[in-house]
Amino acid sequence: MLTATRREWNELYVFFALLGKGSVTLGDEEGKPSPRVLPIVRISRQEHDGKREYRVEKDEVHVTGGQMDGRFPREDFRTAAALILEALKQCREDEVEAPEGVEDFLDALKIYDMEARTDDRTDFYLTFHDDSFPPMGFRIYSRLCAMNPLLDGGRTANLKYAQTGVRFSAPAVNKINYTDDPDNPNEVARRMLYIESLGGVLKYDDVADKIFRSNLCLIDLNFARVLAEMVRLMHLDNVGRVDELTALVEERNPLKIKDELIHKHLYYRHKVKEFLLAVALGMRPAKQYDGTDSAVAGFVMVDAQGGLLAYRKTERETFANFLFTHTRLEKGSPEKDKYGYLERENRAYHLKLNVKVGFVKR
Repeated sequence: MLTATRREWNELYVFFALLGKGSVTLGDEEGKPSPRVLPIVRISRQEHDGKREYRVEKDEVHVTGGQMDGRFPREDFRTAAALILEALKQCREDEVEAPEGVEDFLDALKIYDMEARTDDRTDFYLTFHDDSFPPMGFRIYSRLCAMNPLLDGGRTANLKYAQTGVRFSAPAVNKINYTDDPDNPNEVARRMLYIESLGGVLKYDDVADKIFRSNLCLIDLNFARVLAEMVRLMHLDNVGRVDELTALVEERNPLKIKDELIHKHLYYRHKVKEFLLAVALGMRPAKQYDGTDSAVAGFVMVDAQGGLLAYRKTERETFANFLFTHTRLEKGSPEKDKYGYLERENRAYHLKLNVKVGFVKR
């Protein structure tokens, strides 16, 4: 019996559901269906034997490319999608067995890779309306499996905070860094508060990685300072949602800009949305970013019931507003991402905090 991970089945579910339906609904900024429905004429997907195209016709899907040139009833894709969705809902384990009949359908389609193998971070390309429109690369984010983070840059996404105020002895630093419970998600906040209780002050200093620093400067020369305040507040106030953290930043005004710029021009809000769009469409901490979008042109969002909504960069304002209210800062592993400890560097102590962006929980 064929088994695969929830993530692998989820990708096939979305792929088959889109082919079976032949259209996708655009989402609004609240994460709900909008009145706009886009007809899909073709889906391109990377298979084991190269690029393959699945053309949606009236009652059939015409599959070409690699070793394939065949036609399959669209009803078969709808049936397979429904069976996979039901299996994902019924099984809570990460490994899920193939529903009856689905493995034979995959064999007939000669699909051997459950997840598309691409280098450009897309899951597939969609062509809307007709062939005069260019194909657009899409990524899948689904609540039917563990959701991938929007930004998970590891140690290259660390921000540095200089420790000032008092000079700590080596024993004091060891005591601050001592970890009683490494699995405690508030362990980093405990250290930060301990530093403050001893008279220390943590002040944003720099971005740890020079490439990430330059990428953030492209959003705004001072955006790293704004992001650093959001990450600091996420740990100390235990607030994760990006929109709520932005509201706190507006109150604290780390850049000391005029109230008119904050409340009339929505400066902080605008910069955070630009950052989220950049991350969604290609910016990575360790890769030089020049403001040009990557191959990813949008997302297909999947809710816990299997409902599909699409977001595209062409609906920029809607996409930005959706990201602003549906993302959060997350706490990665301090051990893995090398942050959260007081460390000596150039005869001064610094503490690093990590930037990780994910989608809010359902």
